[in-house]
Amino acid sequence: MQPIIAVNHLSKRYESGFQALEDINLEIQPGEIFALLGPNGAGKTTLISIICGIVRPTTGSVTANGYDIIRDFRKTRSLIGLVPQEIATDAFETPLGTVTFSRGLFGKPADPAHVEKVLRDLSLWDKRKARIMELSGGMKRRLMIAKALAHEPRILFLDEPTAGVDVELRREMWEMVRGLRENGVTIILTTHYIEEAEEMADRVGVINNGRIVLVEDKNKLMAKLGQKQLTLSLQQPLQGLPATLAEYPVELAADGHELVYTYDAQQEHTGIPDFLKALEQLGIEFRDLRSRESSLEEIFVSLVRDGT
Repeated sequence: MQPIIAVNHLSKRYESGFQALEDINLEIQPGEIFALLGPNGAGKTTLISIICGIVRPTTGSVTANGYDIIRDFRKTRSLIGLVPQEIATDAFETPLGTVTFSRGLFGKPADPAHVEKVLRDLSLWDKRKARIMELSGGMKRRLMIAKALAHEPRILFLDEPTAGVDVELRREMWEMVRGLRENGVTIILTTHYIEEAEEMADRVGVINNGRIVLVEDKNKLMAKLGQKQLTLSLQQPLQGLPATLAEYPVELAADGHELVYTYDAQQEHTGIPDFLKALEQLGIEFRDLRSRESSLEEIFVSLVRDGT
């Protein structure tokens, strides 16, 4: 399958000498939700800006649906919708007017039904005739998404789309994004909310210091790099970890009230049966046992730390 976005050996060095991106190679498949994660200054926004034709690369190439983003600018720009981090609107315009105008900018014929659907999907229809200056911050953020969807793009970039949006609205927007994907729209998402990527993404890319650290299927990534922990709440607290337990990947926590056993669930032998047998031999009893997996946030932090 031909990728809908292909980035090849892309680099960007600004006139100041700052190297924002270095030798980026990335393919996005049609119809997927791809989460691009990275700390502030990692290069996420620069990469998106280049793909969307806002910033010119220093070296390398990018194609969207097979078209070169520089040579075939008009074709690629009409394929792409962008929701930037910054909220930029005409304060005296109305949501209905600004979304209708955005559609016209791309040479699309008037389609009041489509504009209405976009505004309704984003819970903005009741405010369609209000001045944008009267909208809340969350509504303005939704309006930016509505503008990006006005010309029915096949590719949608969401650069921190839910920044400043309350939790309830964030989940509503997640549902909207899933609906777009079901209709064939490819979604590229950057976010500081790791749970957003964990909830929505098919694949995850991690960028740090202008380089792609890793690109992986989200579930495979969590299975490959995630660890599991077995936490045992003890009947009686321990003053210290017995020497005979030193050979196991276990720590004494919670002021001696818990033993935390960390293991790789992908390994054939986790060592847990032997560990529990050792506890029994020592006469250490526990009243509760629970397990947990590493979250995507913990994996992300580990990747960025190891990649620095």
